[in-house]
Amino acid sequence: MDDDAAFVTRLIGFGLSEKEARTYLHLLKYGPKTPSPLAKSLKTYREDVHRTLTELIEKGMVRPSLDSPTIYAAVDLNTALEAALKKQESELREMEARKQELQELATRQRFRPSDEVSTFKIIKSVKEVVAATVTLTSAAKNGFLFVVPAEMMVISSLFGINAEVTKVIEQGGSVRGITDINYADIAPAQEVLDIGEDLRHYDGYGGLYFAVVDGKHCVSAINVDISRISLNEPVSMLWTDDPTYAEYLTGTFEVLWEKSIPAAEQIQKLSARGPPKA
Repeated sequence: MDDDAAFVTRLIGFGLSEKEARTYLHLLKYGPKTPSPLAKSLKTYREDVHRTLTELIEKGMVRPSLDSPTIYAAVDLNTALEAALKKQESELREMEARKQELQELATRQRFRPSDEVSTFKIIKSVKEVVAATVTLTSAAKNGFLFVVPAEMMVISSLFGINAEVTKVIEQGGSVRGITDINYADIAPAQEVLDIGEDLRHYDGYGGLYFAVVDGKHCVSAINVDISRISLNEPVSMLWTDDPTYAEYLTGTFEVLWEKSIPAAEQIQKLSARGPPKA
């Protein structure tokens, strides 16, 4: 991976789309520009550049001039990254506050849960996926298994899921996972291995996305196409505590597990091969 590609990948990890990351990098490297030459340099349309610049302005990463025509300049990198971090931290604090409010309300209610009735609900954003995953992981007694795209490993690292997984493993829980590891995914995959997860690689497994906690609680994809790593990215997933569905997903996992290879082996192959040629 060359320096530009690595820089873009890291920016995506801060919640930018690929277009936003490439536009911001270009302005950092080559200085302020008006939309037309910027569109020509990025080999895209002027209208597309306008939309991307507007999104970067909202994120506090690009500053427009007061001149006509408007010239767009990249905000200092440290300042821009601090702004991105504060935005993500603010969203996570909001989630934590809502969690505490719900817990306080729950203590005042006389709930009568029943193990005989399964619950189903739809998850509509990465933020909700993170919240559900953290909640299920922190409550896990025996461990869990998962099949996820590589982007989810980055999300797990950025938004505290790996920290909860570490606690499960330290308490003796079993954590097994399957993903599709490419060269750009080496670092997040290695982080997962370092905390003690048993991770395997399945080449082109077809975009399956699910997790089963304690053989009962399930999260599975209906429609997931994560184009950027952001809490606001829309997804469509099903959460349920139906044991029959959990058994079905566990069986699917075991079939994939037998056909996959250890992640460490895949990482070694990719490292020896080096980054893909442009």
